[in-house]
Amino acid sequence: MSQIPGNPAFRTARLERGWHSQADVADAYAAHAAALGEPGSIDVRQVRRWESAKPGWPNTGARRVLTAMFGMPLEQLGFRPHHTGTKPAQTTTEDPVRRRSFLQGVLGAAPLLTDAGRDQLTAALRHARRYTDHALVGHLATALDEAARADGATGPRQALPAATELLAVIEQLAREAPEPVRQELLGLGARAAEFAAWLHRDAGAPPHVAAFFYDRAVEWATVTGDGPMHAYILLRKAQAADRDDPTRMLDLARTAAHGPWRLPPRAHAEALQQEARALALTGAAPDTVARTLDEAHHALAQAGPAVQASCTGPLCAGYTEERLMAQAAISHREAGQPTRAVALLQEHLANGVFAPRDRAFFTAHLAGALAAAGDPDHAATTGLASLRLAAGPGYGQALGELRRTAAQLRPHARRPAVRELRQALTALPI
Repeated sequence: MSQIPGNPAFRTARLERGWHSQADVADAYAAHAAALGEPGSIDVRQVRRWESAKPGWPNTGARRVLTAMFGMPLEQLGFRPHHTGTKPAQTTTEDPVRRRSFLQGVLGAAPLLTDAGRDQLTAALRHARRYTDHALVGHLATALDEAARADGATGPRQALPAATELLAVIEQLAREAPEPVRQELLGLGARAAEFAAWLHRDAGAPPHVAAFFYDRAVEWATVTGDGPMHAYILLRKAQAADRDDPTRMLDLARTAAHGPWRLPPRAHAEALQQEARALALTGAAPDTVARTLDEAHHALAQAGPAVQASCTGPLCAGYTEERLMAQAAISHREAGQPTRAVALLQEHLANGVFAPRDRAFFTAHLAGALAAAGDPDHAATTGLASLRLAAGPGYGQALGELRRTAAQLRPHARRPAVRELRQALTALPI
């Protein structure tokens, strides 16, 4: 079989991300460049050059944008750096120019750090031997947690450039690190890749884009022997599964909950509740769904005190009884018990403490349950309350549920509140 001419690595990578034309790549480049504060844009002719047999080596700004866009080293996109002269012998002293360039790249990957955090990361990089000491891994973990906090505050589109570039930095570092530090980096990389998958999913990227990052996370969790992380990624994939494919959701959730690993109690509880939802979607009897939810409550009862959730902390460390009850209500809704779902969601949204994204998401489900229970006006006003929380930061999962509710309310489109909800959703930017 003859090889595909040109640079198939670049073309394959952009197709995997849903950029089906060279113009799509140019548009994505412009968006990422703006998010990173890089000047300039590219045209289709430049994309065509990058897909040719001699793509050249992009300039500094383009390298940063491309790394953020694709979440992978440029060499994996078919680019080859320019070399002049003979390759120098390796020494224990690093090329200061290379170190400065790398330092700028890593700091660019963490624009959401506080000033103190950036100073700490700078010091770690300057004094890290070949960028591979344990302190550096800790500072990269801090950068990842800062990106996660920024996502919670401002939404996925704002956090994506930092997260994808940070993931690329971790991957590049892992290639050069000695084995003990390499394992740490890959462990952190699994969490960063799962986070990147979540961001793409919540930002509305095509499903195969999130799947690419989930697969990378699974690979690194497997390489490092981190069974609980492997299970957690399967749980997240189950949550991302299309509700029109409940069998796949059930397979993933069931494997996460009952596979050959021991999940921490809070993560085990969340996996069991996801199994309950999948059972409801596959048509299981309500009693079967309820028994699985009881197992989730039993698992949660074995856990110690909840702590603040983070990307790098214990898995599902912030998973609470309130969140489980709200998710249980969703399972009851899927099982054809909308009135029960309404009661649970109203109770726990009124009394519980939820992050803005979670409150928007569960309020959207409450709107859908009210619609299913035959209360279209209340459903629409509740949907508008959710929309006020979700629209600014662009919480994609909540917006998706609101669009599903709007479809349910189509027979009541003449009612003022329903009309207002549908018009507000239509006015949102794509």
